Amino acid sequence: MNIVWALVVTVLATAVTVTAMLFVRRRAPQGSYFSDGDRASGVFGVLATGFSVLLGFIIFLSFTSYDQSRAGAESEATIVAQQLQTAQFLPGNARTELSGELTCYARSVVGVEWNALNTGTLGNSINPWGVEMFRTISTADPRTAVEQSAYDRWMDQTADREQARIDRVHGAEGIIPTPLWLVLSVISAVIFVYLLFFADPAERALTQAVLMGSVTVVISLMLFLLVFFDHPHGAGVGRLQPTAMERTIGLIDTQVKLIGLDVTPPCDNDGNRR
Repeated sequence: MNIVWALVVTVLATAVTVTAMLFVRRRAPQGSYFSDGDRASGVFGVLATGFSVLLGFIIFLSFTSYDQSRAGAESEATIVAQQLQTAQFLPGNARTELSGELTCYARSVVGVEWNALNTGTLGNSINPWGVEMFRTISTADPRTAVEQSAYDRWMDQTADREQARIDRVHGAEGIIPTPLWLVLSVISAVIFVYLLFFADPAERALTQAVLMGSVTVVISLMLFLLVFFDHPHGAGVGRLQPTAMERTIGLIDTQVKLIGLDVTPPCDNDGNRR
């Protein structure tokens, strides 16, 4: 979610809950609805602690997934750059074809794939240039020791690249299951209703507003933080961007020029086949 919308929704939610508290306060008895404030505070402590522990645990797992996606993107970009070097030790036509297909793979990640990640439409689709590279390497016939070593190295790097891609895209469709969202929503509503019973006309209106508003702001921001980690790709502050692969594309272009390789990638700048 866009950070501006998150702030707007937080402000609106706080305004609604504070208004509800001040409205209930007008008809509440002196000393709140609880005859024993200490006991009521103890129960609220149990509610708040249970909610915070659950929320903290989920945020930790969500951040771990977010960091895995970020690390996967970095690793994938690094491996693509390394595969370009490995391809130069492969025989004949495979060398040129794989160099062009690697360029298209990188462009596809930055273009077509990242757009699909941003919109949540990537699903279980595969990168078509990964398939093309498999077909090309399948036709290669390494004869010398160097070519055979490069062939083995290429296959190892391919497996590593595919795993890095899985890490990058695994959180595209959300990692927090619906039951957890329902539980968090119900607990948030319970805390809100429970706080209303602390309405006390003997207290200053400002104190009562701060009581309800501070809790609402904290819970709202924590839930929006979960929304952010649940969908790490897209536009907005802190979202994952294809920076590493963009850097790799520039590195590939530089390396191709330095080694004097005549390569015409069979794709456009977004990775679509020409």
